[in-house]
Amino acid sequence: MIKVGDKVEVLDEPISGKVVAVTASEVTIETEDGFEMAFFINEVVKIQSGAMIIPSFEEVNKNLQEKEIFKKKPKRLVAKPKERSLPAMEVDLHIHKLIKSTRGMTNHDMVTLQLDTAKRQLDFAISKRIPKVIFIHGVGQGILKEELKYLFGRYDNVRISDADYKKYGLGAMELYIVQNPK
Repeated sequence: MIKVGDKVEVLDEPISGKVVAVTASEVTIETEDGFEMAFFINEVVKIQSGAMIIPSFEEVNKNLQEKEIFKKKPKRLVAKPKERSLPAMEVDLHIHKLIKSTRGMTNHDMVTLQLDTAKRQLDFAISKRIPKVIFIHGVGQGILKEELKYLFGRYDNVRISDADYKKYGLGAMELYIVQNPK
């Protein structure tokens, strides 16, 4: 459509001139000031005797779509769900889940192992900024439950409550770790 000798104007720029060279994708024009400048073919519009040839809507739309500022931006990655909707970390403190055999262990040894495991897991959750931890202690005589309450009570940034009764019954407690304690 555009050939050597045609008068053209540049879209989005106050530049006009005469075409001196045409390639498959570029047009080189000599401006009215005598400078040679190269533009993509879709960036120039042919004019006739001072009046611009009005391109069709399809041509204008096609050229605008090819310009970078009008290209669709890639979709953003989906943001992570809020921390409170993440599933809670579960720690099962049943003794048979922690070791293979209790042979030769006293009750005190078993409770100590369970408390050490609970402390280590809570420290891990705090360091990794995990907001909720469920400690499954079982029902039993309630000794482990009371020891856990005492242990967790020494942390300032931890709120203790009973875990979901439907899922865990009476044998679990839920800890909410306050991330920015005042």
